[in-house]
Amino acid sequence: MSAGARRAALVTAVAFAVVAGCAGRRLQDGVFRSEHGFRVTVPGPAWHVVDGSRAELELRRADGAAGMLANATCRPDTVRRDFGLLERHLLLGLRDRATLEEGEGRVAGRRAAHLLVEGRPRDGDDRVRIESYVLKDGHCVYDLLYVAPTDAFDSGRPDFSRFVQSFVME
Repeated sequence: MSAGARRAALVTAVAFAVVAGCAGRRLQDGVFRSEHGFRVTVPGPAWHVVDGSRAELELRRADGAAGMLANATCRPDTVRRDFGLLERHLLLGLRDRATLEEGEGRVAGRRAAHLLVEGRPRDGDDRVRIESYVLKDGHCVYDLLYVAPTDAFDSGRPDFSRFVQSFVME
């Protein structure tokens, strides 16, 4: 397997192994509208929708070196969980973790937990970075996630910032 193929497989496996949700994908003019009451904009032409994803919207950069997603989980037991537990759930399967940034921010006018970590996937040795925002309302928990190998992470971070800023609850 080539390095590029391994990298694409790694990005997909790490970012999306723990995310569930099976909503249909509705993308029009670069804007995704979720059945769970949010919309988000694809951050640019280098990002392509991944068909068959368990996340509501999964994007992969054309070079295969990075991925991002937007997902909602709308179960009462999930909404009742605190942000720390929700963040840890997103990172299941990531070993040798180091937290690089942790705090709060605002996304779509709501409080959001923000986390940037680095680690190794359960079934690999290459280090990856994962940046996430987790927010919730009375009905759903919303996850926005970006993952890339450490050497490719910074090149996609501005795109992820645009992705997060485009998130709107409807």
